[in-house]
Amino acid sequence: MAALQPKTKVGLLTAGGLAPCLSASVGFLIDKYNTIDPSIEIICYRSGYKGLLSGDSFVVDALARKTAKVLVAHGGSAIGNSRVKLTNVADCVKRGLVKEGEVPLEVAANQLKKDGITILHTIGGDDTNTQAAKVSAFLKSNGYAVTVVGLPKTIDNDVVPIRQSLGAWTAAEQGAIFFENVVNESSANPRMLIIHECMGRDCGYLTAATAQKYRERLGDKWFIDEMDYTKAKKDVHAVFIPEIPVDIKAEAARLKGLMDKYDCVNIFLSEGAGVKDIVAEMEAKGEEVPRDAFGHVKLDKVNPGQWFAATFGPMIQAEKVLVQKSGYFARSAAANAEDRQLIEACVDKGIACGLKAESGCIGHDEERGDELRAIEFERIAGGKAFNAKQEWFVTMLKEIGQTA
Repeated sequence: MAALQPKTKVGLLTAGGLAPCLSASVGFLIDKYNTIDPSIEIICYRSGYKGLLSGDSFVVDALARKTAKVLVAHGGSAIGNSRVKLTNVADCVKRGLVKEGEVPLEVAANQLKKDGITILHTIGGDDTNTQAAKVSAFLKSNGYAVTVVGLPKTIDNDVVPIRQSLGAWTAAEQGAIFFENVVNESSANPRMLIIHECMGRDCGYLTAATAQKYRERLGDKWFIDEMDYTKAKKDVHAVFIPEIPVDIKAEAARLKGLMDKYDCVNIFLSEGAGVKDIVAEMEAKGEEVPRDAFGHVKLDKVNPGQWFAATFGPMIQAEKVLVQKSGYFARSAAANAEDRQLIEACVDKGIACGLKAESGCIGHDEERGDELRAIEFERIAGGKAFNAKQEWFVTMLKEIGQTA
C-alpha cells in the first residue's frame, strides 16, 4: 500500500464496561497501522470519553508501536475506560468533566479538532459508537471531517444488527471456568442452592452461552456413579433469562424434586431476569430505584441474584443458598483464540474503512447477509434480544428438564 499523507492522524479510545477484546483491539490497531505506514501518528485518549473531554491523551511512541501486539494477550483496557454519556450534560457537569454552560458533544468535538484527528476508532458498545457518530456529525456541520470507525464491544452480544460482538465468546468461556470451581461448593453443605449470576441486562445470550459452554466442558470430565459422585449433581438445573418468563411455582416444584434427588440445585441466572418484577416491587414499597447516567437500573444495587435466592430458597427447602457473580471475572479476561480471530478481522476491515473515509461500526451485518462491513451508525442500537428458539438452546433446556 502506498504511503499515506502525513496529515492522517488516528485517535483511539475504549469506553463503557470492560470486555475481553479491548486491549487486543488496541494492540491490533496500533500494530497494523504501524505496518501500513509508520508515519501515521496515533494518540490514545485515557479513560475513554473522560480523556477526550479533558484532553488527557498520549502519543504512541516508536517502541510502543513495535511492541503493541503484546496487548493481545491482556484483558481489560490498556488505555483505560469510563462510562460517560456525552448527551447527559447534567451528569458530565456533576462529575467535573465539563464546566457549567459547556456542551459535552462540542467539547469532545473541539478536542478532536485541536488534536488534528482524522480517523477516530471507538471500541465500545452501542452507546459508545453512536455517541462518536454524533461528535463526528457535529464536526462535519462545522467544516471539519473526522472518520469514525467503531468496533462493537459487549459481552451481552446485544448490538443490532451485529451477529457477534467482540469479547462475548470469551466471556461465556470464562464464566464456565468460573463455575467449574464454584459448583464444588455444593459439597460443602446438604441441600445447597447455588445461583450463578451472569451479566446481561436485557439479553440472555451470555447466560445461555455460559451454560452451554459449561455443560460442554462438564461432558469431558469423568465421575464415579458408584460413589454417588455423578455428573447430574454438577450439571445446570435451570437457566433463567430475560426473554423467557419464569413460572416461579412450577419451577420451584421441579427444582425441589431435583434437590430431593441430588441434594443440590444449580441455577444459571441472567442479571436482567426478573428485574421488572423487582423494580415494580421496590416502587410499590415507595423505594427509589437506583439508575446510572444512561437511565439504566443499577443491577448491582437491586441485586436480582439475592431476590431469586430469597424466592427459591424456601420453596425448594434449601438449607444453604450461595449467589456467585461471574461478571467481573469473565469480562476482564484476555480474548480467547476465537475472539482474537474475530477482533483481528474487524480491525483489518476497520482500518481499511478508516483510510477510505468510510464511517460506521464494524461487524457482520445480519440484515445484509452477514457481510463484514462498516454498518451505518443510525442502524446501530442496543437491546438485541437473545433468540431463545435457537436449536442449541431449546435442546439444552430439554436436556435439563426445563420448559421453554
